[in-house]
Amino acid sequence: MTNLEKILAAQQTSFHRVVDFSGNDILQRLDLSKNNTELTEFIYSDTDSFTAYISKLRAQRKARYLVGGYNELRDMYKRSVLFNIVKYDLNENDMDAVHEEPRRLHLGIDIWGDAGTKVYAPLGGMIHSFAFNDHFGDYGATIILQHQLDTVQFHTLYGHLSLADLAAIREGQFITRGQCFAHFGKPTENGNWPPHLHFQVIADLEFKEGDYPGVCKESEKEKYLANCPDADLILDIMRFTQP
Repeated sequence: MTNLEKILAAQQTSFHRVVDFSGNDILQRLDLSKNNTELTEFIYSDTDSFTAYISKLRAQRKARYLVGGYNELRDMYKRSVLFNIVKYDLNENDMDAVHEEPRRLHLGIDIWGDAGTKVYAPLGGMIHSFAFNDHFGDYGATIILQHQLDTVQFHTLYGHLSLADLAAIREGQFITRGQCFAHFGKPTENGNWPPHLHFQVIADLEFKEGDYPGVCKESEKEKYLANCPDADLILDIMRFTQP
């Protein structure tokens, strides 16, 4: 366990909930790995079909949120060229495509719910950076907060937000614990995904601003999981979810 993980585990009971839920709400786990044979490429490749699939699951299970995804290997990232790296080598007069290892391992926790769902700061911090990562399959509207606990600095990333949230903030702005500072975005502003929040903890942002990989190559798993510990150390939501 890293030093950051130890600190988060020790402070877990002090964090504010990132999304609203009560003991009466049904929260269910959602497996988006290969084990979920219902989620076909036909469904996840089309945003409307994928959105309908998530909505149907929530209705069937009477679930306010579907939750999960940390350290989950997902084929569904085939839907976007963003996660499929292709380089071209010039061979005389021909361009040969060289396919590198794709990114498939998810580094955060996803909370699938309604567009417009409020997002709260789990602890005090400041707006480190934000961006509209407007590519198919990307984060869409994204906010990164910077925090410090026990002299250790780290960041939390919130992806797939409402675009209007970015107009209401500025870099360096202080955000208090429990403050609503964002909302789940619609597919047209969240990277073309069914409405949800991607929540990720990051030890070292590596000088990035408004963005950080939420999905990595499986061969780089050890590096990225060490830098992005399980976000449930802050969310503390998985123990409330039903299988």
